[in-house]
Amino acid sequence: MMPLSRRAFATAAMASVLVGCGGRGAEEGADASSRRRRGAQPPEEDSSPSNPPSSSSSSSSANSARALGRSSPVRLQIPAIEVDTPVIRLGLASDGTVQVPPITADDRAGWYRHSPTPGQVGPSVILGHVTVGAYGDGVFRHLARLHRGDRIVARREDGTVAEFAVRAVRTVAKADFPADDVYGDVDRPELRLITCGGPRAGEEYRDNVIVFAGLSATTP
Repeated sequence: MMPLSRRAFATAAMASVLVGCGGRGAEEGADASSRRRRGAQPPEEDSSPSNPPSSSSSSSSANSARALGRSSPVRLQIPAIEVDTPVIRLGLASDGTVQVPPITADDRAGWYRHSPTPGQVGPSVILGHVTVGAYGDGVFRHLARLHRGDRIVARREDGTVAEFAVRAVRTVAKADFPADDVYGDVDRPELRLITCGGPRAGEEYRDNVIVFAGLSATTP
């Protein structure tokens, strides 16, 4: 399948359902119509020093790092929380939900392949588990511990490297997932990391943890 354009990706993502992660695998979040009715604002305070900039406010402070062409991510490194993981490709499940990585002992992060690649203009989306059932902790188990300025390094299939700086970390109820903020069209390279968080009931988590990051450097 050909990659979607930035606007087509945003439209498709809004029409799909964000899935959860952890426990036995995927639990569904709110459907798109409910998200649109409630709006994109989270019901809780952000866990970051400030909210991620909106498209209008951040355009004037757009990152000066050079945007890259399309090339799939193959590895993700987050030194602050000791993440160093291969990256697999994810698509849409048959029910229209975004896939999550499989529940395996060697847990890996997954890049949503209909989103821009890391370093390409637009919001690149990478998902990971916080727990993987009987296997224990998932690759994104400490995602909520990130802070503004922490480095995220995406190594790409063509040998280039896109480095990002965390701008905000938000914990939001799945029922109020901020789809506009996560999937909305932007005019610069950005990264979104998503996992589960918050209180746990059985095998399911109530919330999503979302990291917003902007491109800070690229290496040819």
